[in-house]
Amino acid sequence: MTKNSSVSDEKNVGVRLDKWLWATRFYKTRALAREMIQGGKVHYNGQRCKPSKITEVGATVKLAQGFDEKEVTILVLFDKRQAAPVAHTAYLESESSIRKREENAIARKNNSFFAPHPVNKPDKKQRRELLKLKSS
Repeated sequence: MTKNSSVSDEKNVGVRLDKWLWATRFYKTRALAREMIQGGKVHYNGQRCKPSKITEVGATVKLAQGFDEKEVTILVLFDKRQAAPVAHTAYLESESSIRKREENAIARKNNSFFAPHPVNKPDKKQRRELLKLKSS
C-alpha cells in the first residue's frame, strides 16, 4: 500500500480513536469525537480512554450516538473519512447492541404518543395559566 492510503498498513501500530470514529462516520467532526471520548461517552475495550488512544483490529468500542448506544468491534482501521457504505464495513455491531437500539426506538416511539408536542407555542395567557398550575 502507498503512504497516502486511507487504510492503515498492518505494519502501522494503528489509528487514533478520535480519528477512527470520525473516519467511520460515528461523529460528524473529529472535535465532536474528541469531546465524546473526553466526556466518557466512548469506552475502548470496556475502559474510558483518551482521544489519542491507538486503536487495534478486534478491539471493542462502546459509544453513545444520539439517543442510542452502540457496541462495535473494529474490523478495519481507517485514518481518512470514508463514504458511508465503505465506513460501515470497518466495524461489526454486536447483536445485543442492535436489539437494544431497536427496543429503545420502539419505547421512544410509544412514549411520544403519551406526551405529544403541541402544534404551536402557548401564547402569553396560556403560559400564565400553565405557571399557575405548576406553582399550585
